[in-house]
Amino acid sequence: MTLKETLERSAQKYGDKVLMKFKRDGEWKTYSYREFLFRVRNVAEVLSRTCHVRPGDRVALMGANSPEWCAIHYAITGLAAIAVPVDVKLQGQEVSHILSDSGAAVLLMDPAGEANIVDLAGRCPNLRHVILFGDRKPELDNGKTRGIQLHDFDKLLGETKSFAAGHGAAYDRFHPKDADVASYIYTSGTTGRQKGAMLTHGNFTGNFRSIDAAIEIRPDDNFMVILPLHHSFAFTVCLVTPIASGTQMSFVESLRTVGENIRETSPTLIPAVPLLLEKVYNKLLAGIKANRAANVLWTLGIRGPVRKGILEKLGGRVRLMISGGAPADPLMLKGLEELGLKAREGYGITECSPVLSLTPIDAPIRPGSCGQILPFVEMKVFDANSEGVGELAAKGENVMKGYYNNPAATESVFRDGWFLTGDLGYIDADNYVFITGRKKALIVNREGKNIYPEEVEL
Repeated sequence: MTLKETLERSAQKYGDKVLMKFKRDGEWKTYSYREFLFRVRNVAEVLSRTCHVRPGDRVALMGANSPEWCAIHYAITGLAAIAVPVDVKLQGQEVSHILSDSGAAVLLMDPAGEANIVDLAGRCPNLRHVILFGDRKPELDNGKTRGIQLHDFDKLLGETKSFAAGHGAAYDRFHPKDADVASYIYTSGTTGRQKGAMLTHGNFTGNFRSIDAAIEIRPDDNFMVILPLHHSFAFTVCLVTPIASGTQMSFVESLRTVGENIRETSPTLIPAVPLLLEKVYNKLLAGIKANRAANVLWTLGIRGPVRKGILEKLGGRVRLMISGGAPADPLMLKGLEELGLKAREGYGITECSPVLSLTPIDAPIRPGSCGQILPFVEMKVFDANSEGVGELAAKGENVMKGYYNNPAATESVFRDGWFLTGDLGYIDADNYVFITGRKKALIVNREGKNIYPEEVEL
């Protein structure tokens, strides 16, 4: 299915059910599935009427997590155009590279980010329209900067609202296909200039299908949105998955309010990076030590009441914490389990939309493993040495088409239909994946022994 089809199906089926919960001006607000779909239609009308966006056009999106960000992305892809998410923390030169390389003619941005509109205007010859959204929009003097037309997001929404609701709305005129590219997600650039991974509608919805089968999503699940949605991990797990499964997502206000927001929204699933889970773990341990009664009970081995109190501090409904984005400390994951919180590690890569493996909920944690290969995903090891360690490769409906405008880079990462991850590791008899290092970081000493810097650091 396409992203558009998953949204329309869920809106039809769940209409008034809450899709998004978010805080504005100190109060929690919600969007139902029906309300969010109309917001998407409204944004699509803006893009079509004001910026003449058509299928295949690239539209960049730069801003912090918000319902607006989500609606903009689904509006872009709903028009069969291509969304180009940009990290708000990137410097101007990096942003310019992404905009120029992708050929984006339209940029929707929150001016609270680091990039300067005037600088971007001078560096990106294809850029024609910039639409400003968020709470800190500057005054638009003459509406133009170096040939780029500047627009106010909220004003445009008001002007096109009636058209979005009527017959002939732009959103209804275009119909993306599974194989159409939905997004260019640019890699981190650790091995050179950032490359745009071309991820299709089918890549994202295919990865949702694998995630759904692995964690057995429930109708009352509520995903906590902490990680930035411009990353593929957060985008697929925290946005595509809730929408496609008809469940809920709740936004944290900031990293400073994670604990408070979790208590207020009662999530069931918390995808996070290891550092965040470590902070949660350490804070919970400190809380036990600071509470005399809890500390005595824990020391005596009477842990049920303490675990119940911990769960209540996290909203009372957490059933799974998912660690991704970097290797997690097995002792930390085990420690969370001892506190009564299921914590599972996963592994993925942007080019695979991105999740490839996840430790099963009902299986014990295997130290050193980043989980079991997901359903509907294939993995194998190329060029294994005597220890069974080689380059991990993946195949499945979640694997990208290639890198945009970079056939040489695309050719270098595919072998016989398999995507080469660049990660070294092995797969055991039960399909658990173990990462030992990065291929380009491999050191071979004078004795011919392979040395992985990651292991040396440990």
